[in-house]
Amino acid sequence: MPTELEELVEFLHSSQAPIRTVALENLVGFSQGPHSVIFSHDDYRPIKDLKILARDKGKTIVQQSMTILANLCDDEKIRDIIASDESFLKFLVSSIIDLDNRNADLATILLTNLAKNDHITKIFEIKVEPTNKDVFKSTNAIDCLIDCFVKGSERNLNSNANFDYLSFFFADLSRFLEGRKYFVTKQEYDDIVPISKLLVFTEKYDSKIRREGVASTIKNALFEIDSHQMLLEDESVNLLPYILLPISSSKDAEIDEEELFNLPDELQLLPPDKQRDPSPEIIAVHLESLLLLCTTRPIREYLREKSVYPLIRELHKNIDIDDVAEICERLVQMLMRDENPNEEKVEEIPEKIEDGDDYESEGDDEIMEVL
Repeated sequence: MPTELEELVEFLHSSQAPIRTVALENLVGFSQGPHSVIFSHDDYRPIKDLKILARDKGKTIVQQSMTILANLCDDEKIRDIIASDESFLKFLVSSIIDLDNRNADLATILLTNLAKNDHITKIFEIKVEPTNKDVFKSTNAIDCLIDCFVKGSERNLNSNANFDYLSFFFADLSRFLEGRKYFVTKQEYDDIVPISKLLVFTEKYDSKIRREGVASTIKNALFEIDSHQMLLEDESVNLLPYILLPISSSKDAEIDEEELFNLPDELQLLPPDKQRDPSPEIIAVHLESLLLLCTTRPIREYLREKSVYPLIRELHKNIDIDDVAEICERLVQMLMRDENPNEEKVEEIPEKIEDGDDYESEGDDEIMEVL
């Protein structure tokens, strides 16, 4: 005999719209916690129903459906069911880039939660039809998402959305080889390397979400070792200052004049109120990016020439956080080491630097729940 909750999820595919609406309203509260198991009823039929309801014309119905789906992404099976549906991914992207959509940020959260699944690389195959040709110059879904994130950061594309959570989406996407290749490859539609569009947000201090997601995207992109020289030396990208500025402070007073003038231009005359990123976790990610840059000898020499060591020395001296200090010490070892003239790559660079484990691509494992 079906339980009350099982009867409720059955109403999601009722032929009568008012019944579907009432069922949806009552089910939102069960999308978190132990009761969420109800959405696996009848071989996950409620997930199919929710994906249909998410395409409804009613703002509230769409909001409630996407809220439930976003919260249910904590379940790997449900996440796989949704992420493997390419047509639904296309619908989500189209919803995000619809500049009149009041639920665009909610669609962004759902898409970002789905990026924990390997199926998310389908995003590179998806074509969309943006209505605003002045904003979106490409029909590739990923290009449109980048442009939405960059141009819409101050709600100046959609007054109901800031698209901040796309930074976490990019971070997760860059865990995959296809994602990393995309971020470090100049795109035909605008002749720009995508990662260069994100760099300005490393110091967006009114949005920790953007800073954190972009920092992780940069770090993951740096697993493409062959791209390091281009990322540093191509003036259209100019990566190094965007990694160094968040870890620098105007109070790093013991950098001498010679060291100062070897720094990238952007760091030579810091304003007196320049602060480091207030988040130690974000500082750690930038330091890990520098460690990745130390993989080859030519780039280590480049970093030495740019006075990276004095900055790390000052950071280590002025920040009392064990995790940050540990990475600083490893960087100092890499930058101050005697070079073997026959050595090109550093084999001991680990795959991860976190809690003593090996270093790996960075993605936020936490699913964002919508209350």
